[in-house]
Amino acid sequence: MRLFIIEHTQNAIHSLRSTKMRTLLTTLGVTIGVASITTILSLSSGITQVVSKQVGALGGNIAVVRPGAPTLDFEGFVSPTIEQTYTTSTLTEQDLIDIEALDSVDSAAPLMIVNGSVKSESATAKKSTILATTPSLVSIANLPISDGQFIDSVTNKDTAVIGSQLSIDLFGTNQSIGQTFKIRGQTFTVIGILKSMNDPINFNSVDFDQTAIISLESGKGFHQGIAQIQQINVRAKDTGSLPQMKNDIDAKLLKNHLDERDFSILTGEQISEPSNRFFRGLTGVMTVIAGISLIVGGIGIMNIMLVGVAERTREIGLRKSVGASNSNIVWQFLMESLIISIVGGLIGYAAGYIVAFALSTLLTFNPAFTWEVAGAALGTSLGVGILFGIYPALRAARKDPIESLRHFR
Repeated sequence: MRLFIIEHTQNAIHSLRSTKMRTLLTTLGVTIGVASITTILSLSSGITQVVSKQVGALGGNIAVVRPGAPTLDFEGFVSPTIEQTYTTSTLTEQDLIDIEALDSVDSAAPLMIVNGSVKSESATAKKSTILATTPSLVSIANLPISDGQFIDSVTNKDTAVIGSQLSIDLFGTNQSIGQTFKIRGQTFTVIGILKSMNDPINFNSVDFDQTAIISLESGKGFHQGIAQIQQINVRAKDTGSLPQMKNDIDAKLLKNHLDERDFSILTGEQISEPSNRFFRGLTGVMTVIAGISLIVGGIGIMNIMLVGVAERTREIGLRKSVGASNSNIVWQFLMESLIISIVGGLIGYAAGYIVAFALSTLLTFNPAFTWEVAGAALGTSLGVGILFGIYPALRAARKDPIESLRHFR
């Protein structure tokens, strides 16, 4: 068997070398298709690992409570945030108070996004987020302070902590302690600057570099005194008590919401699941589009192999006349197809990661090396070689040796 494979491989390589330019162009088609798939999947894997690593880095004792029941329907898959965007949050300030009072809870912090623009005397931030929360957020989300302090229970209501980039956008410097800015006409004084984090993709869905953090009381002032809480971050006293804390929160919120499960309690990998589902859906669409180029490459393989079968009819007749079986002919041509697709797949896999790393210099995350990406890239190229090479190989095997020799005499 080993000699059988070696013999067919040597014959296939010899045949492909005799038509170098044709082989090169055919291999290039497969390479482009596999490179496209590798780039998309590696970047997708990288972005879905970002949030998971953040949650793990916080100690593994974090739970996130979000409004709305978990859904597995198609709309929730392709657009997991659209419902929360246009509906009133089901989480209330009383929920926050009750969660903080649970014995298994170490601390909890609400996230309330306030619509509005952030303006200083000289500039208006083109991109900014206004986040109302409580002092516990700094420890739960591990927010690094560059200068000044975070909001606390004794600071004035009209004070704020801002991200480093927002500070530059508003005041032209990241040393803006004591400066003032306005939100909806209300003046806030900067008491703290966050260090640059460069992680706009996180489980809080907040780019803290561009965020103005104000107290929950200040945020409620923009909503007629009502808290519109989009998320509650909760930290258990230790990792072992996280399951118990989740059960306690579930029981308390069910009681508060009259047994209506209109909330989700997420822990571990579940926290990153909504954003991961969105990126997986997007990746699936892009992979299908990239797969079209791979199908074109496969059609190129089939076309070249059919041309080869037509040109080598005499060779096929000679081989059959000296005892070659149909299976030998099939393997001879199928091996050529496999060599083209596998070589194209290996080069495409490497090229895909080169492109992915080049693109990552413009992004805030790196592509991920996973066996799923390697398996998808190389498995797909192998499948293309078999799928598009089998028909020309069978066609060659079915040729009559006498007719083949007579036709080319």
